[in-house]
Amino acid sequence: MAEILIRGADTVLTMETPEARLSQVDIRLRDGAIVELGQGLDADGAEVVDARGCVVTPGLVNTHHHLYQTLTRAVPGAQDALLFGWLRTLYPIWARFGPDEMHVSALTGLAELALSGCTMTSDHLYLYPNGARLDDTVAAADAVGLRFHPTRGAMSIGESAGGLPPDALVEDEDAILEDCIRVVDAFHDPDPAAMVRVGIAPCSPFSVSRELMRDAALLARDKGVMLHTHLAENDEDVAYSLAQFGCRPGQYAEDLGWTGPDVWHAHCVKLDGAEIDLFARTRTGVAHCPCSNCRLGSGIAPVRAMRDAGVPVGLGVDGSASNDSGNLAAEARMSLLLQRVSRGADAMSPAEALWIATRGGAEVLGRGDVLGRVAPGFRADLAIWDTRGVEAAGSWDPAALLLAGPSRVRDLYVEGRAVVRDGEFLPFELPLVLEQQRTLARRLASTL
Repeated sequence: MAEILIRGADTVLTMETPEARLSQVDIRLRDGAIVELGQGLDADGAEVVDARGCVVTPGLVNTHHHLYQTLTRAVPGAQDALLFGWLRTLYPIWARFGPDEMHVSALTGLAELALSGCTMTSDHLYLYPNGARLDDTVAAADAVGLRFHPTRGAMSIGESAGGLPPDALVEDEDAILEDCIRVVDAFHDPDPAAMVRVGIAPCSPFSVSRELMRDAALLARDKGVMLHTHLAENDEDVAYSLAQFGCRPGQYAEDLGWTGPDVWHAHCVKLDGAEIDLFARTRTGVAHCPCSNCRLGSGIAPVRAMRDAGVPVGLGVDGSASNDSGNLAAEARMSLLLQRVSRGADAMSPAEALWIATRGGAEVLGRGDVLGRVAPGFRADLAIWDTRGVEAAGSWDPAALLLAGPSRVRDLYVEGRAVVRDGEFLPFELPLVLEQQRTLARRLASTL
């Protein structure tokens, strides 16, 4: 791999701390890693990337997504629904998906993330209709070149057994566990620089049994992989837990082995003080999804309280059926604004919100030792933001990207390889994939 020298960045936000920054810096990349930072570094045959007028950050990290949902944005009937009604509208549509829909929607969603500065993403795929497999999304991530943490989700309790999903979308629990073993053995790479790691992720407490939650935790620890699910997303979610299990979601998670540094939960909008303390004490991670929580009227997650208590927090765009966008930079800005709405203008700084979107996400996904910082020895996952455009014109602090800065990246490097250059997506002809995406979406809509 050719050596790359990023030359003369106006500012480098290193994420050693939220406020840490360097000025007029060169960054040398070699063999997928950051090897040197300094001023006036010798090019020495390296490919030189001019970063004058730019801010460099670690690549953004997306800790929760449903990539397949990029095919069901803004669906009529789901535009104004709360979580459970929204799901009931969309489940029958998702039941018509197959391998092509999973693959193309993942290509689209991953490209959208890359253009927003994201270098690593998780994905929570919990339904497998008509022959679809986790393999479909892993292949898409390989084509795009993003670092990928797919999770083998599942639903096992259908409507006839008191669950929320239709029976056609649920699976036998033994088959679920067998396929979890298959995908971990096939794709999971424990290497610190891994491009693919796999997690195990029953969808939610209202779509799987207690036994599957418990068995999934035991399997994940036997395999040395992480655990992920939805938790305490809204008032309906908490009410279901109280009615069905006789306890709040945090207690349910703890009882079944779903706390610890190898676990992260999506949303957690309705965690109470005791649950926040539990997550802090056990180092259980949270994927904060502010735009989706707004779109579904779920509420504002208590991120300030979580951070103050020591809960690991990262950002997630969630699915594009509940967000309608997959822009992680926009998600970081929304997280900042919502904490200020709920707690006051000094509740969260732009620097802290960006730290959550980078180093915070890397730590939640168990990669904080090699990702999420611009420092020698860390992997070369970098975003270069051009602050000479109209968005930042007149800004006194171009490094305050979330207040006045671009939401689309100029250059993006993953493991030292360019995925976006000069604002253009490189891995494949994106317009061709988008036309496939539109064709598939029209086909789905025509059968309603």
